[in-house]
Amino acid sequence: MSGLLLRLAGPLQSWGERSAFTPVRDTAPFPTRSALIGMFAAAEGIGRGEAGLDRYQDLRLTVRVDRPGVRLVDYHTAGGGFPKNRTAATSGGSNKGAAVITRRHYLSDAVFVVAVTAADKTIERLADALARPHWAPYLGRRSCVPDEPFLLRRHVDDPEEELRTRVPLSRTAPRAQDGDDQDAGTIPVEFLLEQPPTSSPGELAPLDVIDVNDVPESFAQHSRSHTGRRLHRTQVPVPRSLAGPPQTLMQRLIDYAHLEESA
Repeated sequence: MSGLLLRLAGPLQSWGERSAFTPVRDTAPFPTRSALIGMFAAAEGIGRGEAGLDRYQDLRLTVRVDRPGVRLVDYHTAGGGFPKNRTAATSGGSNKGAAVITRRHYLSDAVFVVAVTAADKTIERLADALARPHWAPYLGRRSCVPDEPFLLRRHVDDPEEELRTRVPLSRTAPRAQDGDDQDAGTIPVEFLLEQPPTSSPGELAPLDVIDVNDVPESFAQHSRSHTGRRLHRTQVPVPRSLAGPPQTLMQRLIDYAHLEESA
């Protein structure tokens, strides 16, 4: 078993959780398993209606929340002010005849780092696809383009340990307060785990358990289906040295990514 590391950052992200083509299109507060598997499938050139999602069922995904972002709602219209035959199409083959109005939810300025753990051959295949994707990756919606660096590391022996101890943190360390009992050498950071958190001495107590319906069974346009999974949301102390001034972040990320090339 080994893994790879993805950094999901950009001006906007949107991880649809419950809505499909409804007037209100929501976003989960973190990248969903469905969206990540869709990203992997797109990179490998697997179409929405094609079989093959079972190849991703053994992936273990761990999300580190560097910045949760700010939720934004966009009042969005499409197809207004045109003759009926030039407005948005309907599933029955006609046209709506008026503007389609939606309210689309986004996360602004969010940053997540995802550890993907699987068998070595699977990680090698995914890394190759993500480095040269068949279809470009996006952060939940096609308009949400990821920042660089996107694929932080192609191969690490223990990607979850990398999240806890080595991957640069996309935030500034808070100033230590007088009388603060917390170890000044660490910062508490939120993690989302698919397995119950370990009881290691340095790890903080779990915050809560979340049931989400985001395991994809089919991406087919007219028969999308998902099943549920359980997430464990917890806080983990990471070294304060992983954080730093915003102006040094890009260089720290580049230096970290280049460690693999020099290894």
